[in-house]
Amino acid sequence: MNAESARPGARDAAPSDTPRERTVGGIYAFSAYLLWGFLPLYFVLLVPTGPWELVAWRIVFSLVFCALLLSVTRSWGRLVRVVRQPRILGLTALAGGLIYVNWQVFIYGALTGHVIETSLGYFINPIATVLLGVVVLHERLRITQWIAIGLAAVAVIVIIVGYGSFPWIALTLAASFSLYGLVKKRVGPTVDAVSGLTLESAWLMPVAAVLLTVVGMTTGLTLGTAGTLHTVLLVGVGAVTAVPLLFFAAGARRVPLTVIGLLQFVAPILQFLIGVWVLQEPMPVERWIGFALVWVALAVLTVDSLVNARRRGVSDVAELT
Repeated sequence: MNAESARPGARDAAPSDTPRERTVGGIYAFSAYLLWGFLPLYFVLLVPTGPWELVAWRIVFSLVFCALLLSVTRSWGRLVRVVRQPRILGLTALAGGLIYVNWQVFIYGALTGHVIETSLGYFINPIATVLLGVVVLHERLRITQWIAIGLAAVAVIVIIVGYGSFPWIALTLAASFSLYGLVKKRVGPTVDAVSGLTLESAWLMPVAAVLLTVVGMTTGLTLGTAGTLHTVLLVGVGAVTAVPLLFFAAGARRVPLTVIGLLQFVAPILQFLIGVWVLQEPMPVERWIGFALVWVALAVLTVDSLVNARRRGVSDVAELT
């Protein structure tokens, strides 16, 4: 996933705030999370391509797809304006490094039978983001937010003790994506979705080159060797990466943040269901207990966010009157 990089550009015209626009926005946002939810199945279809080669091709074809989009939409000017800002350019490099970690770990999890654990990472992500606000931004939390963080911590301990393994995939995904979101907020809305992904992919091209060289010299590259369909799907990882970002950007401009906050759970729910019922990964009692605690924590956090958003709305109205 890469939701934060889909933040709309400041130059984009804001759509009119009508029921129809909100409905269209909801459909766009839901479609984005739906596509992200089915990503593990897409990656599984790319076997025998391994996780190292796959993430390298994802970088390469994401850059190619974005370059085509910039050409078709005649948006190279936006990218040039961003490149001329050293601070923004540096932040996109940092964002690229974080999203590489996220992509690599997610693809590794999808291809090695850990789809359930990848879903846990994105379930935990909202809680990790709140915790990051305390550690980095020195924000003060409400009691309900501390309760949610405490429940998530207990859940991780239950999984470690009961299941006998450290959920490093889930925690790495949550940490890398929440940090990525923080960096994207520092970048601000001046960088549109396509320009952002273009720069991040460009920064990662040396990484992709090293990965493809190492894989080519060891196990061998699979592009073009496993049939036409496999080749098409492998080339398609660029579109699969960019299209949900564009859907999210279109949706985020039209619907309230509270709606986005609720829709973000669509992707991990789908990934969890795919892991349990489609790929039939093991789900012992300890994992059920751990996941249940995380879901309770998310329910607490979601209710708190909705109540706080409503209070802010009432307060804003009172100030205006």
